[in-house]
Amino acid sequence: MKKILAVYKPKGPTSNGVLEELRRITDIGKIGHAGTLDPLAKGVLVVGIGAGTKLLGNIVAKEKEYIAKIKFGATSETDDEEGKKTKIKVIKKPALKEVRKIVYNFKGEIMQKPPVYSAVKVSGKEAYKLARKGEAPVLQPRKIEIKNIRIIKYRWPYLWLKVITGPGVYIRALARDIGEELKVGGYLADLERTRVGKFSKVKALTIRQFKEKYGENIVH
Repeated sequence: MKKILAVYKPKGPTSNGVLEELRRITDIGKIGHAGTLDPLAKGVLVVGIGAGTKLLGNIVAKEKEYIAKIKFGATSETDDEEGKKTKIKVIKKPALKEVRKIVYNFKGEIMQKPPVYSAVKVSGKEAYKLARKGEAPVLQPRKIEIKNIRIIKYRWPYLWLKVITGPGVYIRALARDIGEELKVGGYLADLERTRVGKFSKVKALTIRQFKEKYGENIVH
């Protein structure tokens, strides 16, 4: 079988956990995905089944679209809702004009330091594994591209953004860096990936829809 399709990952399970569920539904072991979504994120997960897994490398390189919710006034050791928080004393809440100026400075090719709790390898080991052992992995900034970024809503302490990126961008790191530039701290409170290349949220199947469509009609 050779198939590429979009599945809507709910908040909670890991991306690999979703693949395991699809393997149980189809009884096909060769299933992969193009681009991991963190457990706390939801949205489009492009899945390759059978020979379709060979096409995933090209899809990973496609642009991605996100709706991100950032919370100011604190930092997180994981740069998202999951990690231990450190409150930041905010004397003056930034006005929308200031937020807009900082946010739009991130558009284009920029240098971004990946989160410490990420799968980026340091001396052959994933950074998050080192961090969980109490080590402090040193991650080097790398060039990434924010193709477009737009403010949807700003209501302190929250900021909602629509972001279109090239490959390799960590939205958690973007949230962290925006908060740092505003000098109020910040972390990713919620994230939805709405598109990967041509695969959009509106065409993505929920796991239940996938089961109804392919559970009994899958071709081996």
